[in-house]
Amino acid sequence: MVTKSIEAEPHAAETVGLVRRLGGWAAGAIVVGTMVGTGIFLKPSEMAAEGGSVAVVFAAWIVGGLLSLFGALSYAELGAAIPEAGGDYAYLRRAFGPAWGFLFGWMHSIVGRPASAAAIAAGLLRFSSFFVPALGIPLYTFHLRLPLLAETAQFAFTWSQPLAVVALAAITFINYLGVKLGGQVQVVLTFIKIAAVAIIIFAAFTLTHGSGTNFHPLWPAQMGWNMFGGFLAALAAALWAYDGWEDLNLVGSEVSDPARNMPRALIAGVAFVALLYLLFTAACLYALPFGDVAKSQHVASDVFASVAGRAAALWITLAMAISALGTMNSSILSGARVDYAMARDGIFFRYTASIHPKYRTPGNALIFQCCLASVMALTGTFEDLTSLFIFATWIFYGLGVLSLFRLRRIEPNLPRPYRAWGYPILPALFIAGAIALTASLWIARPVRSTVGLGLILFGLVFYRHWAAKIDRKSIQAL
Repeated sequence: MVTKSIEAEPHAAETVGLVRRLGGWAAGAIVVGTMVGTGIFLKPSEMAAEGGSVAVVFAAWIVGGLLSLFGALSYAELGAAIPEAGGDYAYLRRAFGPAWGFLFGWMHSIVGRPASAAAIAAGLLRFSSFFVPALGIPLYTFHLRLPLLAETAQFAFTWSQPLAVVALAAITFINYLGVKLGGQVQVVLTFIKIAAVAIIIFAAFTLTHGSGTNFHPLWPAQMGWNMFGGFLAALAAALWAYDGWEDLNLVGSEVSDPARNMPRALIAGVAFVALLYLLFTAACLYALPFGDVAKSQHVASDVFASVAGRAAALWITLAMAISALGTMNSSILSGARVDYAMARDGIFFRYTASIHPKYRTPGNALIFQCCLASVMALTGTFEDLTSLFIFATWIFYGLGVLSLFRLRRIEPNLPRPYRAWGYPILPALFIAGAIALTASLWIARPVRSTVGLGLILFGLVFYRHWAAKIDRKSIQAL
């Protein structure tokens, strides 16, 4: 009875709604702009440190790109067939019932998207510490031990954290003023970040005294579980850099001509970014020895410094900071739509359901998202936040692709302007990859992963309350 009443919740009373103002270029900029951000500039060093060899690093990039492409092919079908605000929230709700849609939305709103925005802000301040090194110096460190877990988590507080909150507030304000403005800002910032990556690649291959001997060690010292564990850790880092291909689906109700623009933007965007990442990593390893890349905190800046000195590297680092702003912009732009969609259906905090009458944006949802992201930015580092985000979201990416199988079966006549290429093999491979990734992340970082999983499951308490409230309203209306 609860399920029926939730699904029947009417929206006809809404007088102000979202509008389709994101064209093809803006849609593509959201995909590419969200993917190309802090990850490509910071993760190659983490991947080198975890992978231990050139072959493992490139294997992680290739497998991560293929998984992202397989996911994008499935999400292109879902987004074109169900172009609604909330993305996975709409798909899971329709395929498995409202409780599953709620769990995704709760994860996204309470854990996933705040952690993502906070991590991007932390990455932005990592770039800023290249200008002002004092920003990255810990002011104090405290420890946390959870019951039943031997690992003790450490949390370091630096000046970067409060400045990250300032950045989050500024970008949230821009998106509060309108989705069209946010889309235009995204196009400009995406152009700047792609130009920065291209300049680094060109400079590394043509202006440095690089050498093929820097690609050493080429192969792992030995095969076995340690090598495989290093590969999974490098893959998790790569998937943070690739993350963002699914963000376009969250603003599906604001994309013009979604049947054409969404599949094109998703597939072309992922393929382009995968090629860009492989070239960028090759450029870094050509310019610097593998060991130096593994130890670097600012690998892109260090590559450019080796070409033209620190003064020139400051300018390219500024471009990378702008790149991070672009990623934060698209993340914040798309993320708040899930809060809005759930609240509109009566299963989230009602405060986030309103649309600003002038700017036509989910203003309160944007503010709510900014507050949670700010709390996370104050309590976590870049690596901790990215791991928490990947762990939480890839559980639901796997479920989102699983909904494709379910919808093919229960709604065979649903209009599908685009049908996922490679179905059912490629979507099944994506689901298997999602399971392996989340399991390995829990083993590697059990404290934050357990906290994240606990927060997700705690949402069922709220769901029961909101579902019962809607059910009482339905009974009274009879």
